[in-house]
Amino acid sequence: MSQAFNVFLAVFAALFPVVNPLGGAPIFYQLTRDVPPETRARMARKVAVYGFVLLLGSMIIGSHVLTFFGISLPVLRVAGGLVVTFVGWQLLHQGNPTPERSAARTIDVAQIEGQAFYPITMPLTTGPGSIATSVALGAQAGLHTSDPGMMAAATAAAVLGLAAVSATIYLAYRYAGDIERVLGPNGTNILVRLFAFILLCIGMQIMWIGISSLITSLPHG
Repeated sequence: MSQAFNVFLAVFAALFPVVNPLGGAPIFYQLTRDVPPETRARMARKVAVYGFVLLLGSMIIGSHVLTFFGISLPVLRVAGGLVVTFVGWQLLHQGNPTPERSAARTIDVAQIEGQAFYPITMPLTTGPGSIATSVALGAQAGLHTSDPGMMAAATAAAVLGLAAVSATIYLAYRYAGDIERVLGPNGTNILVRLFAFILLCIGMQIMWIGISSLITSLPHG
């Protein structure tokens, strides 16, 4: 029982700061501010479910998938970091909609809701950093041990840890609209720009970690 609790704690503690749902909530609201609150709540639920499935798949079969396609973790970090950097750059330079532009624009709710997986879930919420972390946790948490009892306990504890992370994603995104009511439009815009810049830096950091690993793996001499 203590080992299962340690697995749960390790999964939650390792993934929560990487996923960072509190930091992603303002960006989620910025991308969904034109849709009705019920649609935003539905999208928050979808992102939480998509994130759970993506992290669970990465933890259980992620290493096997990467091996099958001949992809290393450093390459995954470089490619994923590039996508995160691109999205962060777009958000950072996104213009503020004026009331005239907002009134004249036709809101396509279906198109906005279609962004629940990309880019909101992947890579904004569960990006290459959390995927790489999940793959590493799957290799270390006893999910691939030959002991059936130990593997079942570790798998159940890991699933509960992922479910806890997904619950924080849902709660943070579901009530992201309260941020604007508390901070106001200007405060929300400042917060979004700040987290967009942080997202840009995170993407660059992920790429640099991957590039550094690739450089060190080169033969010397």
